[in-house]
Amino acid sequence: MTALAGKIAIIAGASSGIGRATALLFAREGASLVLGARRREPLDTLVGEIAAAGGQAVALAGDVTDEGFAQGLVETAETRFGGLDIAFNNAGMVGPMAPTPEVTPEAWRETVETNLTSAFLAVRHQIPAMLRRGGGSVIFTSSFVGHTVGFPGVAAYAASKSGLIGLTQALAVEFGAQGIRVNALLPGATETPMYEVFAGTQEARDFIKGLYPMKRIASPEEMARSVLYLASDASSFTTGTALLVDGGVSISRS
Repeated sequence: MTALAGKIAIIAGASSGIGRATALLFAREGASLVLGARRREPLDTLVGEIAAAGGQAVALAGDVTDEGFAQGLVETAETRFGGLDIAFNNAGMVGPMAPTPEVTPEAWRETVETNLTSAFLAVRHQIPAMLRRGGGSVIFTSSFVGHTVGFPGVAAYAASKSGLIGLTQALAVEFGAQGIRVNALLPGATETPMYEVFAGTQEARDFIKGLYPMKRIASPEEMARSVLYLASDASSFTTGTALLVDGGVSISRS
């Protein structure tokens, strides 16, 4: 039996990287999917791939900072598939990469709204839908940056991603007794479009790989398997956790 048979899941930030890999894995594991991202074309391509493999998925394009989009994803899950069991809130941005005094308030606000406020807007609608189903699993994509490791020049990113861990813990305590688990995934460097922003040159890529004990970065599929763990009954007693899937970079001093 597949791990997510009969489950209904929202994946935000599904058009590429970890979100895309997770959508393909969730579909193979039996979930019906509502996929959200800004760009319609890659979402439609992904829905087609899932359908060709025998899965069920529907796409909704929009901006995660728009509460109407958050509501629309949930309404789509309920009207098309009958409810909501899993929400993977994965959309995010790097934001300004500059010394903190040079970061404009506008750039700061955009990053915080995209990475953190959007998560709040999402759960405002996801949690009531899960309560109607008797429980569920909420997963945020946070980061080890700002939690176990500090990097210069990414203050907005670090602060917003760290804020997701606080939100995770608060929600886990608030709704645990009602059957809702809430966890944060903290990926290490992963071969995604966002990684290319951090590592735009071969020199930068070699430096980043050298920070990791395994001397490599992750594939999106490796991250997707950790998301599956948090989404499935395999993690039935796991909530309020900041799950490091960072290849050991947080403890490496080599």
